[in-house]
Amino acid sequence: MRSSLFLACAGSLLLVACSREPAAPAADATPAPADHAFQPAIDADDFRTLVTTLSSDEFEGRAPGSAGEDKTVDYIQAQFERIGLQPGGDNDTFFQTVPMVETTADESTVLRLDSNGNARELKFGTDMVIGTRTGQPEVGVDDSELVFVGYGVNAPEQDWNDYAGIDVTGKTVVILVNDPGFHAKDESLFEGHRMTYYGRWTYKFEEAARQGAAAALIIHDTDGASYGWDVVKNSWSGAQFDLRASDDPEPRIPAQGWITGEVAKQLFAESGLDLQAQYAAANKRGFKAVPLKAKLSFDLRSSVSEKSSRNVIGYLPGSEAPEESVIYMAHWDHLGKHEGEGDTIYNGAVDNATGVAGIIEIAEAFKATPPKRSVVFLAVTLEESGLLGSKFYVAQPSFPLEKTVGVINLDAMSVAGRARDVVVTGKGNSALEDLLKARADAQQRTLVEEGNPAGGYYFRSDHFNFAKAGVPALYAKGGSDLLDGGTEAGKAAGDEYGRRYHQPADEIHDGWKFDGIVEDLELLYGVGQDLADGGQWPNWYEGNPFKAARDAQRAAVQ
Repeated sequence: MRSSLFLACAGSLLLVACSREPAAPAADATPAPADHAFQPAIDADDFRTLVTTLSSDEFEGRAPGSAGEDKTVDYIQAQFERIGLQPGGDNDTFFQTVPMVETTADESTVLRLDSNGNARELKFGTDMVIGTRTGQPEVGVDDSELVFVGYGVNAPEQDWNDYAGIDVTGKTVVILVNDPGFHAKDESLFEGHRMTYYGRWTYKFEEAARQGAAAALIIHDTDGASYGWDVVKNSWSGAQFDLRASDDPEPRIPAQGWITGEVAKQLFAESGLDLQAQYAAANKRGFKAVPLKAKLSFDLRSSVSEKSSRNVIGYLPGSEAPEESVIYMAHWDHLGKHEGEGDTIYNGAVDNATGVAGIIEIAEAFKATPPKRSVVFLAVTLEESGLLGSKFYVAQPSFPLEKTVGVINLDAMSVAGRARDVVVTGKGNSALEDLLKARADAQQRTLVEEGNPAGGYYFRSDHFNFAKAGVPALYAKGGSDLLDGGTEAGKAAGDEYGRRYHQPADEIHDGWKFDGIVEDLELLYGVGQDLADGGQWPNWYEGNPFKAARDAQRAAVQ
């Protein structure tokens, strides 16, 4: 997740610097009755029924590869069949098989540091998290030299290379999260306060692999990451899923992880360096990597197994141009069950039972008014593991990307109530926003960008894989200026959800307001109607990095 419900600590998808006090208990979520009578139009009671079922304890937190997956994808298929969608998956089924590797790190693993003669061990979860994407049951390093490489960015078009002049082969690189310029508030670097893909931790690990490093550790800070350490710990604990290396062209480093800011501060001090001074240095053009007076050793053992998960795909064939498609997408997966006492099921009601329920409701509305172009409803897996289900779909699309008109992504919808604004994550990207604006104007609502563009939320949800491939993609939802209470109420709602995010407390509860959800779904349905029946081909705006790929796609079929 990786949005505007998270209105939270700045307005949109704020997983962020919200406090992490325990959230108020939510009522136990139980499956909705199977005999619920669904309405043909977008309906609050229908939506509530779908979310209640998908986020119930019976679905066990919807972890890929679990019994919860079986219940989830079967339920989504049943809804698609009830509506009358056609199967769009493998072999005339509703399922697209996504081969995956499940890796669970031994959480007794420690990182052994020899830091300028000071020996100590860093503990999993408390001081650090670490994992491997190699598919190997054992990886490790012995006395690997540590090198601070600033933000770990190699961007020739920005005249920026944090790896210039140093060979990190076999070494462990220590990296800052976010973009150069972020911590220094230097708007002249990269895109100023708005995060680019270079700021994402996924990019940093990929670049470290290209540079030949043996391991990479990112220094956590809440502002730079846009979420607290507990989100890192929960997200990296337990089973981790990945595509097979043969299905993923991106490079992989033997071991990757995070360390806390406190650990980093002590590590740098033992090398005679001030961490804050190094932050400042790394934010200046021409920064040179700094070897630390420290070596790292660890033996990481993991249980590894090859499994598969499933995307669920249904569609309504177009009456006039069935070969052209519009895609509505939401990820169905969440964090499953964890070991421990008390409530250990991560139900994921907002994240993302709301999105799945949303595309089902929109599918029902389209069934009542058949489209001219085909409309596809894609429920993807493995979003929480790095947008893997959508990545696999883009590599193996059921509907050709060059004939896909646009993608509308629903991820973690706002349950705070009706809003005067609509948050467009990554606002200013494509002409899909022109269609959205017309529909929002009709609702007397205003389009705004996400409240924390430094969080890089456009890169954190499944639409990004389509964007990288050139297909215009829209990620929008209800904003934080609520009709009932204004921005103050919106912030309070976001703060409240911030305490539930990626916690067992993300359950449906009495505080949810469904009038805003219905309005948001009608808005996004309207955009899809315009795409499905209007005949236009919206493109990325001039200057957007994805436009060249789209232009090449369209040129190939014209």
